[in-house]
Amino acid sequence: MLLILGKFFCCSIIIFVSGKRVAKYGDVIAVKTGLGGLWVGMMLVAIATSLPEIFTGVGSTLFVDAPDLTFGNIFGANSYNLLNIAVLDFLHRPGPLLSVVSSGQLFLAYVSLIPLGIASAGILLGRLFPFFNFAHISFYSLLIAIAYVMCSRSVFLFEKRQPLKTPPERESNAYTGGLENITLPRAFLCYGAAALVIVGAGIWLAYLGDEMVSSFGLAQNFVGSLFLGFTTTLPEITVSVAALRIGAKELAVANMLGSNLFNMTILFFNDVLYRKAPIFTIVSPRHIFTACVVCIMTFFVISGITRKPKAKSAFGLSGYALGLIIVFVAGAFLNFVFNAR
Repeated sequence: MLLILGKFFCCSIIIFVSGKRVAKYGDVIAVKTGLGGLWVGMMLVAIATSLPEIFTGVGSTLFVDAPDLTFGNIFGANSYNLLNIAVLDFLHRPGPLLSVVSSGQLFLAYVSLIPLGIASAGILLGRLFPFFNFAHISFYSLLIAIAYVMCSRSVFLFEKRQPLKTPPERESNAYTGGLENITLPRAFLCYGAAALVIVGAGIWLAYLGDEMVSSFGLAQNFVGSLFLGFTTTLPEITVSVAALRIGAKELAVANMLGSNLFNMTILFFNDVLYRKAPIFTIVSPRHIFTACVVCIMTFFVISGITRKPKAKSAFGLSGYALGLIIVFVAGAFLNFVFNAR
């Protein structure tokens, strides 16, 4: 048991350090190519910090043959990302964090629920209607991929219509932390090198998750949602805290919400790779519970953006942040109760 936990800790450190470098150089690339604001957080940085989820999923489906680990990891990572917004709110001393972000974040939070809803429907109906597939790929996976493309385009168009409050170059240069002198080729090289490390760590993490299932007597969806979900979101929280410290509030929040949107497309890629059956026809219906937790937590974020509270409540947290923490802890406890065997 201690050996497995030790390996899990080492893998977490590797992902933590490499994920930070991937996101840092990813943002340098964004600066050099002229991107910025909400779009940087939602696309380039969010996708970069989601690399652990991608390759943990690849390892779970291709090498370990445990698609439930993939689903647990994705839904668990999304719940951790939303919990991290509560952490960011605590660190944002001037006041409630979501009260000062743009309306684009609200739009992003809403559209992140679309692929989540499709995945939930697939888990519920996949076993009942297994013939809904194309080329051995579930119909629901195809819908998730289409929804991601359409949602990303909608967010991009929405942001273009909004007046800029902060010049993108100011936010981006602050975020790169003095790295503006790095050339674009070097940024791509460092980005790629760190990404390759995350590829290996993600595959290793899938094997560790399978070892935990065997050694601890826990269900795959619980191990995926709690342990793997925590580890694979280390890059997200690292990057968002760094962004918040230099005042890039839009990027900090968009990184979390954008990761939640992108993470759902990982189910599509894993369905393509898993050739034994359409993936939605074989996964456990227990994942619905974690999906509901993510949905409830997302509505707390939406509430925080729309209501714009002016002051924090107890413990230096806003009301929506307390709600996020309570829902997450309750969900984790009930998940353990339902899935420990």
